[in-house]
Amino acid sequence: MSLLLIAKNRDFSSLKNALLEKDPNLDVEIWPRFDNKERVHFAVCWNHPEKVLGNYPNLRAVSSLGAGVNHLLNDESLPEEVPICRLITDSLQDQMAEYVLNAIVNYRLNMNDYFENKQKGIWDQKSALPKKYAPVGIMGLGEMGKSVATLLVQHGYQVSAWSRSKKDINGVQSYAKDELNEFLSETTILINLLPLTDETEGILDLDLFKKLKQPGYLINVGRGDHLVEEDLIYAFDMNYLEGACLDVFEEEPLPKNHSFWNRKQIMVTPHIAAITPAKEAAEVLVENYKRAMSGMELLFEVDRERGY
Repeated sequence: MSLLLIAKNRDFSSLKNALLEKDPNLDVEIWPRFDNKERVHFAVCWNHPEKVLGNYPNLRAVSSLGAGVNHLLNDESLPEEVPICRLITDSLQDQMAEYVLNAIVNYRLNMNDYFENKQKGIWDQKSALPKKYAPVGIMGLGEMGKSVATLLVQHGYQVSAWSRSKKDINGVQSYAKDELNEFLSETTILINLLPLTDETEGILDLDLFKKLKQPGYLINVGRGDHLVEEDLIYAFDMNYLEGACLDVFEEEPLPKNHSFWNRKQIMVTPHIAAITPAKEAAEVLVENYKRAMSGMELLFEVDRERGY
């Protein structure tokens, strides 16, 4: 029985070493260099080739190498009976919360303007946006969303959140699915941490931006397909939004000729808001491998109907 690591463009050597350090008895293989498809019982995937998962007749479970699982849910070759799980660690949650906090502080303190002015030799002091005029709204209250909300409350921000059902988090005003408009009307800085589903694809559109306290600011650390890119540009032109910090995109890497590169209102980062440390990933992956081999319930197992 083997554990197979699958990705199109990724060096898995450090993860393989961490897995073997956690359990030296594991048989860890890296796609496409492996001996026997029938020996593969557990797969770990990120940006994997289409329909590759249908090649392993004895596959008992498959794990994403991160919190996102739409690449697995969209793989039609993966049998319905094979469970899917996400990879969530304390470090991932901390990284995401710190990334969002940093993006908010940079926006409030005009840091992007100062970075640009330094290149031009311009000395121009600007007034910071007080926290009381920067109410934060978080779309999505999964494990990542909860960590972000908690950190922002600790730093004195007014925080609200929108999710399928109301959640009880200290200091956070929670809104349910049918209260989106009310949630948006109380939000200036919008953070997207939703899972990507049929319902949420394209949710960050012009109609939504119009409903924010204006001018708003967008932080997208969910998925690139949540955002209607043309609507974001139009929202800048119409002053519905003042800026955006984007870590995820429809196409990654972001093409060199993409319009986002030339928009000073947009901060672009290369999908680095939360990167899984190999040793922490190995802890969860080995545990889920053993659970799958024993027929036990997986950690962070995905509900296929909900999409997360």
